[in-house]
Amino acid sequence: MRDLKIPEQRHPEKARKPDNAQPKKPDWIRVRAPGGAGYADTHKIMREHGLVTVCEEAGCPNVGECWNQGHATMMIMGEVCTRACSFCNIATGKPPEALDVFEPGRVADAVKKLGLNHVVITSVDRDDVEDGGAEHFAQTIRAIRRQAPDTTIEILTPDFLKCAPEVLEIVVKAKPDVFNHNLETVPGLYPEVRAGARYFHSLRLLQRVKELDPTMFTKSGIMVGLGENELAVRQVMDDMRAADVDFLTIGQYLQPTPKHHAVERFVTPEEFKSYEKAAYGKGFLMVSATPLTRSSYHAGDDFAQLRDARLTKHGQA
Repeated sequence: MRDLKIPEQRHPEKARKPDNAQPKKPDWIRVRAPGGAGYADTHKIMREHGLVTVCEEAGCPNVGECWNQGHATMMIMGEVCTRACSFCNIATGKPPEALDVFEPGRVADAVKKLGLNHVVITSVDRDDVEDGGAEHFAQTIRAIRRQAPDTTIEILTPDFLKCAPEVLEIVVKAKPDVFNHNLETVPGLYPEVRAGARYFHSLRLLQRVKELDPTMFTKSGIMVGLGENELAVRQVMDDMRAADVDFLTIGQYLQPTPKHHAVERFVTPEEFKSYEKAAYGKGFLMVSATPLTRSSYHAGDDFAQLRDARLTKHGQA
């Protein structure tokens, strides 16, 4: 695991900020420390292939459970992000290197060695690259298809905010099985939580994916506990459905360090159940809403349910 303290070189934009209190986690949010044979095997494969995982970089609480099952979310295009979201623990700044042309092949080799039925590929934001890394995503998808043709592929992309609109077509034409882009929070909190992004741009990105390929599953997620209210969360659900998003994830925000955005409160499991019920009522095919839900948590099992839900909806089950 990466050191979750804030050395100035990891988050220079946060280093001089005042500390925010980190409230004690309730019992329902605690997890076991990572370990076990499966965890060690996954760690070894990631290191042998020189791969970065968002599980480590973002300090995901589910890393022990997922890695014991060989499920690692690979993060392409380096480990330095050109954005500086206040919730995120991925290192920020100017990436020190160009995109690694051999990375797609290494990712595909690792997917094959892990024997994955379903893989999630995400990335840092690379605003320094003309197409935002769209072609790199496409090459990674194609490499996995060659090495592991039976593996279904889910991608979690940046917003491509500073790129030409056409770059999205490059990714969609590569035919991932699930296209995920997270809205992260309600629009009113974007200035302080996701300052480098634009809510309606991200929403339009998801809508555009469905316009380019109506058969592609789309997915998006938000965190709660950042200071939003229930009405705002339900409005985000409506906005996602208007963009024809199929799959919604909602999880508790956990503050990585005192320099990050404060946890305003811990949302109860009962509130998560209420959000889940409301989301299904609004027409989502699949909803994962629990305190420990993350974008790629149980992604393979969720994808199977998502596919079955679409078949049922169209009377093909």
